[in-house]
Amino acid sequence: MKTLKIIKIGGNIIDDTKKLPSFLEKFASLKGPKLLVHGGGKLATSMAQQMGIEVKMHQGRRITDADTLDIITMTYAGKINKNIVATLQAYQCNAIGFSGADGNTIIAKKRPIEAIDFGFVGDITQVNTSILDVLIHNHITPVFCAISHDEQGQLLNTNADTIASELAIAFSENYTVELYYCFEKKGVLQSLQDEDSVIQTIHQNKYPSLIQEGIITEGMIPKIDNCFYAINHNVHKVCIGLPHMIFNPTSIHTTIQK
Repeated sequence: MKTLKIIKIGGNIIDDTKKLPSFLEKFASLKGPKLLVHGGGKLATSMAQQMGIEVKMHQGRRITDADTLDIITMTYAGKINKNIVATLQAYQCNAIGFSGADGNTIIAKKRPIEAIDFGFVGDITQVNTSILDVLIHNHITPVFCAISHDEQGQLLNTNADTIASELAIAFSENYTVELYYCFEKKGVLQSLQDEDSVIQTIHQNKYPSLIQEGIITEGMIPKIDNCFYAINHNVHKVCIGLPHMIFNPTSIHTTIQK
């Protein structure tokens, strides 16, 4: 099977006017099938604050009321997504921007109210890759923002790490999928005070102890949960680190293993 690279980038790249074009130029040069997933939480938070809308988080997840959903839709599916697509076109990488509603690609249900009411947050129930397969086969790169829909006309905020993981799993039926989570560190760190203390491999049986010891905390927990979910559902390779790891596989990063 062909190898499909699915790459997720976050605010540390998106918000940097130098890093983003540099990354996208390298991404455009990657040979073979590829797909990009982006977040944009930092810009959404900044815009919400400018508009006087309170930002609420719980365990690294954004609580999304109606006003926040409007901000997210404007920033994720609008400004960020279209700027990325336009930049990729400049680097001769033909791309199309997607939310989960486009092509009915990512269907979700509104998260039920339990201890926390997350508002308009969606938990993914289905991924449809048929349209995406046609695009990728014709050398067109899909670029996904972190929005899904419920097939009833409602957009839903869905964590970008989760979208990347679910897309990787869905594509694993027809591709050898490599999933890369890019962020501002070289990998998962043993100590936040030591940028070089990268844990190069995290095995599933060691993961709970890393949480108990406080090495993996807060927003990193749902990210790594998504990593293990992917690797346990036929995704061939899952890595976390700086974007450099994609273009130079020998560079130091964290690999997730069963």
